[in-house]
Amino acid sequence: MTVDRRDMLLYAVTDRSWLGKQTLYSQVEQALKGGATFIQLREKNLNEAVFFSEALELKQLCKKYHVPFVINDNVELAKKVNADGVHVGQSDMGAKEVRKLLGADKIIGVSAGTVKEALLAQTEGADYLGVGAVFHTGTKSDADAVSHDTLKAICAAVTIPVVAIGGITKENVEELKESGIAGIAVVSAIFACENIEKATEELKQAVKRVIK
Repeated sequence: MTVDRRDMLLYAVTDRSWLGKQTLYSQVEQALKGGATFIQLREKNLNEAVFFSEALELKQLCKKYHVPFVINDNVELAKKVNADGVHVGQSDMGAKEVRKLLGADKIIGVSAGTVKEALLAQTEGADYLGVGAVFHTGTKSDADAVSHDTLKAICAAVTIPVVAIGGITKENVEELKESGIAGIAVVSAIFACENIEKATEELKQAVKRVIK
């Protein structure tokens, strides 16, 4: 499936660390109201039944807002709930295997940190790449840093959209100007905020100034 580059502008990745008294559903809806253009459901510790139920609800919510919905890592669950696709890391299943399981009409995103990884993912059928961490991030303590030069080199080497991820805020996003990215993926810059809808709106405006 070919991803619409415009859908990559503001890619929100869920994290229940900041739920407090809210539900993930309500937080994601606030992000969608604020203008998030792509949603990834990332869960590491939910049991399968709860994860399945949550994924179904969020899929329907994203459909209502006409925003693509993918699941992190869990290819089987993505297939079971008929999500729009899946995002896999370098230590997960390769794009070629994912494509065999999900079929031609699903979105496959792959994390890449080098030009070599990016080109391989593209060759194997990835629809877009997530590249980072472009800034220091506390969300993924094991995330390797990717220099802005490497980010530019990856964007120049591939024809599929590239989304920068890792420690991006409305204050530092300007530093990614002219890198070639299609958009940014964020976690805490949206979901750690008290007013998620407003934070999303402000971040989207900042990204629009960077990506022409």
